[in-house]
Amino acid sequence: MSGEGAPTGNVGDIDASGLKVTIVAGTWHATIADGLLAGARRTLDAAGAEVTVVTAPGSFELPVLAQAALQAGADAVVALGVIIRGGTPHFEFVSDAATSGLTQVALTTGKPVGFGVLTLDTEQQGIDRAGFEGSKEDKGAEAAEAAMRTALTLRQIRASAS
Repeated sequence: MSGEGAPTGNVGDIDASGLKVTIVAGTWHATIADGLLAGARRTLDAAGAEVTVVTAPGSFELPVLAQAALQAGADAVVALGVIIRGGTPHFEFVSDAATSGLTQVALTTGKPVGFGVLTLDTEQQGIDRAGFEGSKEDKGAEAAEAAMRTALTLRQIRASAS
């Protein structure tokens, strides 16, 4: 199971007051995408972050929208998407473009991008990871927590360097 070895921190100990976080959410595979968005939103709201949601036509478009959100003043982005393998190489191209693009955005802007892009073989795998009642994991919540924790850590690093 992919969730084995996950950190055991408590989201309740995050105080993200004053942190501006934009969720950039792909709209393909709406049921799974909606679950990811709900988990991310719930986690950010519980920590007191200021949340904006932007939708993307698909996962391929996530990097450019994430970059725009960060350049417009967001402290962090949570990128959510669903890519399900089909019978063509399209899966590999989109998965690589989204992953590489989001990594480049984080490094170029110096701001975190929580990675909540599911790369799946089946729809059921997505349902199992979308944070629904009975799901094994909540990848939207995990991506939101990672983005917040990283933004807060970067804030501490930068404050101690000045």
